[in-house]
Amino acid sequence: MILIVDDDAAIRLSLKLLLTRSGFETTLASTPKEAMAIVRSQQLQLVMLDMNFTRSTTGEEGLTLLRQIKIFKPDTPVILMTAWGSISLAVEGVKAGAFDFITKPWDNTTLMRRISLAIELNGRSAPQDEESNFDRSFIIGQSPALLNVFDTVKRIAATDASVLIMGENGTGKELIAEAIHRNSHRRDKPMVKVNLGGIATSLFESEMFGHRKGAFTGAVSDREGRFAMADGGTIFLDEIGELDLNSQVKLLRVLQEHTYEILGDSRPRHTDVRVICATNANLPAMVNEKTFREDLFYRINLITVTLPPLRERQEDIPLLVRHIVKSHCRQNGIREPEITDEAIAFLSSLPYPGNIRELKNLVERTLLVSSKTTLGSMEFQAQYTGEPPVTGNVAMSSLDAKERAAILQSLAQCGGNLSRTASLLGISRQALYRRMEKYDIKP
Repeated sequence: MILIVDDDAAIRLSLKLLLTRSGFETTLASTPKEAMAIVRSQQLQLVMLDMNFTRSTTGEEGLTLLRQIKIFKPDTPVILMTAWGSISLAVEGVKAGAFDFITKPWDNTTLMRRISLAIELNGRSAPQDEESNFDRSFIIGQSPALLNVFDTVKRIAATDASVLIMGENGTGKELIAEAIHRNSHRRDKPMVKVNLGGIATSLFESEMFGHRKGAFTGAVSDREGRFAMADGGTIFLDEIGELDLNSQVKLLRVLQEHTYEILGDSRPRHTDVRVICATNANLPAMVNEKTFREDLFYRINLITVTLPPLRERQEDIPLLVRHIVKSHCRQNGIREPEITDEAIAFLSSLPYPGNIRELKNLVERTLLVSSKTTLGSMEFQAQYTGEPPVTGNVAMSSLDAKERAAILQSLAQCGGNLSRTASLLGISRQALYRRMEKYDIKP
């Protein structure tokens, strides 16, 4: 049974007819109150949820209803329905537990694929040994925000669904793509990484599909394209938002038909690849501005994974710092210095517009410049040239800095669970809340 929640009768009827033709049973609700009555009383495969109702156009009603649904039906997937103007709210909804979001008006074929995938993934329970074998050893962090990403990756890795990874620069989009590939049935085949922002338009076909000797001036030998290299495996298309419209058309054909032609050879070639794309651009806005093709957008984002910026997973910073220090010192054959609690507190207080990449650069630069066996906050402050810290942690007393660092470390150790963190620190939850508020630590 699929629940359709929308105050527009035409939308409800349209979705009901589409789903009924595909063999699904539906039930309809026009208000949050009606929706919650159904949620409480019926077993549901999926909820299709509008972001706005009659009282408001902000999308907040949809987010509120989403949270209520997740309380009563935490395992039921929810797909949000939104207009372009509320894309940011839809992304917030995905962070709050929605499976996916679609934009109005939608493409029926794409919508049915996403509905079928949501139901399929929700019905698939991975065996215990499959869960325990999930490889994320190369990604550091235990914050709730990162664990939410891993939960999605675990569910989609075993499928061939196309994935769009979104997030700011330096958040680790390539590592998430690797995690999807390593945990898929394609893991023994190649993963080919392509930086689309670094390929000239005139060379796009040659780079992606290959060419024969003499196909154009300068083609002195045959060249194998990236899709041929990735056959049977995964192709990772980074910076997809940088692709010009002409190249977008050529890429779309390959993704739709699973065939391509080598330059200088008109014989169609079949390709069997899983496509993972990544961008820091706002693709929905680009579609609205006609700078990114809508059909290509739907083709590449069957599943969207949004990575949190480092400022939203501060509890991972102590783990990341120690990992960076250990790796740098091992690679350069130097002795690993001690990093003080005050240094960790300072590093945890920075805004990091460059995210993990910025943190890595700061730590490695400090290690190269300083020869001390113990590195405190002053050493890192001397090498920091970015924005001021987001809190007053630099001016903290030594005791406050140590307490803040201990709380961050305990949060990371307990995976963000506040009850376990309070128990580990030997304080009550209320005391932990007060200290987190004092040191501006986000739960």
